Order: sequence, then C-alpha cells, then structure tokens
Amino acid sequence: MTKHHPRIVDLSETQPNRRRGGDLRAVLTPTSVGSTAGFMGLAVMAPAESIAEHYHPYSEEFVYVGRRDLEVDLDGEPHPLRVDQRLLVPLNTRHRFRNVGSTEGRMVFHLGPLDTRPELGHVDTEEAPNPEASGWAERPPERTGAVS
Repeated sequence: MTKHHPRIVDLSETQPNRRRGGDLRAVLTPTSVGSTAGFMGLAVMAPAESIAEHYHPYSEEFVYVGRRDLEVDLDGEPHPLRVDQRLLVPLNTRHRFRNVGSTEGRMVFHLGPLDTRPELGHVDTEEAPNPEASGWAERPPERTGAVS
C-alpha cells in the first residue's frame, strides 16, 4: 500500500468546476493528496446562484456553511442553512443548494466513502441553470509554488 504524506493544498491550486452551478473546488482528493476515504472541497455561490439537484448513491455528504445563509432542498423539501450550521446529506438523498442572500455564499463539503469509480458517485437529476457563470465575487489569493 502506498504511504501518503500530509500535504497542505491552497485553494488557488484547484480548478473551478461550474458544470452544476456555483463554483465548486475539489481541494483534497485522491488525485491531489492521495486520500482514500473521501474528498473535501469548497462551493462558492454568487447571490441567487444555485448548485443543481443531484444525489450520491455511494457517499454521504457533510456540509459546513462558512459564509452567508443558504438554502438546501432535501428530497424536494426546502430547509434554511445558516452560517456555522452543519448538514449531513444521507446516501441517495436528492439535494440542491441555493444562495438566497445578497452576497457571496460559501460552504465546505466532504463526501465519503469514495465510490469504486468516480463517475458513479454523483448522479445529476437536473441541469445547472447557468454553468458558465462564475460564483467568485472575490478571487482567492494567488499563491506561487506548492504549499506543503
């Protein structure tokens, strides 16, 4: 078994993913740090922006709201999410996130365990309303070189 060493990853080292809405950054992943139990990232949503509905057949999703109040639909039922609240999204639960505020919203997410094949771990149930839009009201600070 390969031994992995601790590694600090700066947000600027990750590429944006806007296919599902918002700006999703998978930061700590099997590819970036060699994780084996799950992956962690940051979602940024501009005002009125959303992340399209989807579900995970193999992973639970853990969410921490770090900036701005958001809203989540769980199996079609809306729920408010406030700053410093956490959420567990169980297996196979359809969920969609929305920024219902007037400023940028941010949430940290973690999914685990990993599916046997990454393409099986995420099932979209709708298309993103505007996947080309950028959710970054403020760009993360630029860094040079590896941070580990």
